[in-house]
Amino acid sequence: METITQTNLDLELLKKGKVRDTYVLDDKLLMVASDRLSAFDVVFKEGIPRKGEVLTQLSKFWFNKTKKIIDNHFLTDEIPENLPRYLLGRSMVVQRCEPLPLECVVRGYITGSAWKDYQKNGSVCGIELPEGLKNGGEFPEPIFTPSTKAVSGHDENISEEKAIEIVGEEIYNTVKQKSIELYKYAKKHALASGLVLADTKFEFGKQEEIILIDEALTPDSSRYWLKEKYDHGILESLDKQFVRNYLEETSWNKNPPPPSLPSDIIVKTTERYLQAYKMLTGEDLKE
Repeated sequence: METITQTNLDLELLKKGKVRDTYVLDDKLLMVASDRLSAFDVVFKEGIPRKGEVLTQLSKFWFNKTKKIIDNHFLTDEIPENLPRYLLGRSMVVQRCEPLPLECVVRGYITGSAWKDYQKNGSVCGIELPEGLKNGGEFPEPIFTPSTKAVSGHDENISEEKAIEIVGEEIYNTVKQKSIELYKYAKKHALASGLVLADTKFEFGKQEEIILIDEALTPDSSRYWLKEKYDHGILESLDKQFVRNYLEETSWNKNPPPPSLPSDIIVKTTERYLQAYKMLTGEDLKE
């Protein structure tokens, strides 16, 4: 299957991220989700077929469902006629705003970097946790663990105090409250769809009000486990963790250049992204 890993549009390129290319479109922005894959902050040579479409269409799905919780930057996934047709399905026109320099992570279950931190010191981002938790265990209540928004390299988990220093107490309280509210809403929907939403990351921007931006509850920004397997103690991922798990078993040192991804890993990653989309939305992703 064809992949889109690079875009070269006749528009001003505002930002090239690990996965998304953002262009200026008059007084708005055009966000294009490529099929690029990043893992451990390294972008791989191979693309994942249809990944960009899943990210865009699933974000659109969640943006529309969560407007009652907080407004967002999404305007439309229709694009101007003069732009290349390969952009259809993987692009959205969004409002411009001032992004907040904070990653807003909500965790309902302990796993990933939180599990590693917990094993070391019994806490995550300065939040003391009870003894005896196991990987994949559910917290009594979701926890909010902000991190820095690194331009390059790794995002860094930070304390509440440090986050307040960065954005101010009023904005911090708003994004914390809204992040937890969004997570709880999405977790309930995911469970009804046969998925466990272990954790997720949100980004916010500032206009007159704080709004939700970037992507929302995708397999790139979230951990989704199959509930049927989770109930039997198995953490089977329908997200980017599948690739991370494969890479952890290789001899790669997690520095550039990345190794080549085997074709079966690429195919299975696409299958997982499409499965997550179908389970959450109830529909197959349109061709």
